[in-house]
Amino acid sequence: MAEARAFGSLPVPNVQALAETCNGPDEHIPERYIRTEAASEKVISNYQGDMEIPIIDLDKLLSPQSSKEECMKLRSACQYWGFFQLINHGVQDEVIANLKHDIVDFFRQPLDAKEEYSQLPNSLEGYGHGFVFSEDQKLDWADMLYLQVHPSNARDLRFWPTSPALFRQSIDAYSSETKSLALCLFEFMAKAVGAEPESLLGIFEEQPRGLRMCYYPPCQQADKVMGLSPHTDVVGLTLLLQVNDVHGLQIKKDGKWFSVDAQNGAFMVIIGDTLEILSNGKFRSIEHRAIINPNKERISASLFHYPCENIVISPLPQFVKDGKVHYRSISYHDFMKQFFTQQLDGRNRLEKLKLEQ
Repeated sequence: MAEARAFGSLPVPNVQALAETCNGPDEHIPERYIRTEAASEKVISNYQGDMEIPIIDLDKLLSPQSSKEECMKLRSACQYWGFFQLINHGVQDEVIANLKHDIVDFFRQPLDAKEEYSQLPNSLEGYGHGFVFSEDQKLDWADMLYLQVHPSNARDLRFWPTSPALFRQSIDAYSSETKSLALCLFEFMAKAVGAEPESLLGIFEEQPRGLRMCYYPPCQQADKVMGLSPHTDVVGLTLLLQVNDVHGLQIKKDGKWFSVDAQNGAFMVIIGDTLEILSNGKFRSIEHRAIINPNKERISASLFHYPCENIVISPLPQFVKDGKVHYRSISYHDFMKQFFTQQLDGRNRLEKLKLEQ
């Protein structure tokens, strides 16, 4: 999307290369990467009952026999969690497998091969890092490749790797396959809270989508570093794919961090700030972060769904049936500028847009 090109990030050392030089239990980690806050916070990993992370079955949503019950589960997931795992989503296994294979192969290439697709000044698109705005800010233990994948005529192929040989085709197929899935989710989410199923489609259909592929190197001092700082996504919806079998995503609900064990073959669906505002708070944007494994690399792929670029982001009338608006309006450009020109900072950006009741 345009904002990812207009707002860049300061260059920092490649983390994958850095990890190879300081991955022993007694090796010195540069001070800018020392992040001990995660080690001091309790994380819930064995959960059940009301604390169980929701799993939504798309087959059940689509079936007349089970749709009503599954819609109730979806409403609860969107309202109280802002997150769920989606199974039986209909995206072809082969399309997902091809993308995973090529992402892994890309990050395993020599550094100079990956740096052919490095970000340019004032752009997040390409290979590098994100959200680095000062020389003394703390850094995440991760590298990334970010691409705008939709619309196709806005793709900047300078940043689309030609190695692995079929990487471009894999990304294109994945973007095409997931398009209808996201729109289907927007319809069911609106329906689940009593709004017209089409109420969100005009805002997100045929709008920009971006794919961020993250590589988190192992670190034997994993309790001292952070893979991705706590934040909420500025977008409407994120489809997160775990590329390998290493967990690391954590989400925050009611002040508590929960460790997410990805279901085999599932998408992790993350509700973003734009959708929380449009829904007048009926959907919750979930704060999340990524932690590091001491022995294994972790790789993920996040597909971001942005709203139309000329929108003023404010609660939609269909979601304000009691007459109380809970968020102030903000232009799309100003909202994205706030996100892409500031350090990741939990839910603070979104909380500042709430109106006092």
